[in-house]
Amino acid sequence: MPDQKPLSAAETVKEESHGLSGDLAAQLAADTDGFSEAGAQLLKFHGTYQQEDRDQRRERRGTDAEPAHQFMVRCKIPGGVLSGAQYLAIDELADRYGNGTLRVTTRQGNQFHGVVKGDLTATIRAVNDVLVTTLGACGDVVRNVVSCPAPVVGGLREEVLSVTRRLSDHLLPRTRAYHEIWLDGEHVAGGPPGPPGPPSPPEPEPIYGTRYLPRKFKVAFAFPDDNCCDVHSNDLGFLVVAERGRLVGFNVLVGGGLGRTHGKEDTYPRLANTLGFATTAEVIAVAEAVVKVQRDHGNRSDRRHARLKYLLDAQGLDWFKSEVECRLGRPVDPPASVEVSDIEDHLGWHAQGSGRSFFGVFIENGRITDGAESRLRTGLRRVIETVGAGVRFTPQQNLLLTDIPDRQVGLVERILGDHGVAPRRALSAVRRWSMACPALPTCGLALAEAERVLPDVVTELERELDLLGVADTRLTVRMTGCPNGCARPYTADLAFVGRSLHKYAVFVGGSLLGTRLGMLYADLVPRDRLVATVRPLFERYRGERFEGERFGDFCHRVGVAAARSGLPVRP
Repeated sequence: MPDQKPLSAAETVKEESHGLSGDLAAQLAADTDGFSEAGAQLLKFHGTYQQEDRDQRRERRGTDAEPAHQFMVRCKIPGGVLSGAQYLAIDELADRYGNGTLRVTTRQGNQFHGVVKGDLTATIRAVNDVLVTTLGACGDVVRNVVSCPAPVVGGLREEVLSVTRRLSDHLLPRTRAYHEIWLDGEHVAGGPPGPPGPPSPPEPEPIYGTRYLPRKFKVAFAFPDDNCCDVHSNDLGFLVVAERGRLVGFNVLVGGGLGRTHGKEDTYPRLANTLGFATTAEVIAVAEAVVKVQRDHGNRSDRRHARLKYLLDAQGLDWFKSEVECRLGRPVDPPASVEVSDIEDHLGWHAQGSGRSFFGVFIENGRITDGAESRLRTGLRRVIETVGAGVRFTPQQNLLLTDIPDRQVGLVERILGDHGVAPRRALSAVRRWSMACPALPTCGLALAEAERVLPDVVTELERELDLLGVADTRLTVRMTGCPNGCARPYTADLAFVGRSLHKYAVFVGGSLLGTRLGMLYADLVPRDRLVATVRPLFERYRGERFEGERFGDFCHRVGVAAARSGLPVRP
């Protein structure tokens, strides 16, 4: 299926980059505070986004001042698992080189914000010193592979995490450019070793080729009874199939993705289809085959249509399956009869086994910081230093403190309480399941606020839901500053997607389970009218819902046209 259309500019940058090295080393050494446009594109593969403080941009408008360049450095942490020592090292780097905060991502990574160009090398090198990498955390490659991080009793989670780590290592880019630019040729965590010395020819990329992938590629592992990873929103997903407590393999899902562009109807969110079944031993081969089909046939002329979901819709699932089978050299087995049935956020105390427990800590919008009311960052550090806890980031942007001896549960609660960290029971249902992307001021794509305003929106929602008598409603509320879907808004019960400054598109009717897309309910809604706009829906939900019916399910049953009209719906 040859593509005769001209390549996009990004494809040319990758093709001419000499294995992602380009002239990054020279630009890094130059006496400037930023990189060229092409250099900024290559930086993403190394785990870094060139950004600008957009608050300062407004202040500098009309002056001769240069853009206030800064950098976001993202850690690639398969399954979100860190040792206590690794977390403490990353925490220390947030002060030394970042803006004094850690940012847990929806893909279980950590982001440093506010890093200046002169500190990039030191930051990336320090991350690698504790056996964490930034390679492939961004860019047109397989991003961080996510998996349920909760170490619940039984061991299946740990077995799946092991598969997650092996697959992540297998799909890392093989280029030496990362080592030579940032690590003086030293071995990157999970990557290929090589001798130090002068720049060498790029390593062959047997999986990615010279142009890497057409766009980013996301992979997730999930459990039928716990879809905390939102597996259907990924390019490639693996849904656990177990028999009598034993892992036998995974149903393979393909073609999920949530990004879209306002005003472009040919861009859209999409949930993954089931391709077939793979045993545990077959996961790496199947994943590699899927990635190679996308590499060879994905759209390289229009980046808006370069994700795997568009290839599937253009060619069909049967065609795609035959291409995967051709690369595997065998048929793909039919899927097992498993479906997603539940989701967990893993907050609060849970048994881990062998006299240990883990504790899920709510991190509002993933930002670990010390504030006036809660010294969250200091409290977490104190717990880890005191009891030797491990750390795991969740796809809901929360954090698990693991491996805590049961005899020290009370001590952990006292430490967190002394630092103002609210217990799970103090959280409303709507806040507990809320999530936002960073958006302004750091993200260059943001059209509106998200992380900085969602807490206040949730407070308004809490008040309204309490007045309506439905405060215990379990629903996901998500906000993004643009339509690219980084906080997974389109699978949420209720979502606010930035349209322009202070205005949002409102989506309703997604599923708490992550198995259904929401519908556009209202558009260009001012920030101060968001809650008022959805209040009539919650009034109807209170009066017309079935017993046990969730808000998203109710909106889906009613339908968006009837929801807008306000007409009652017959059961």
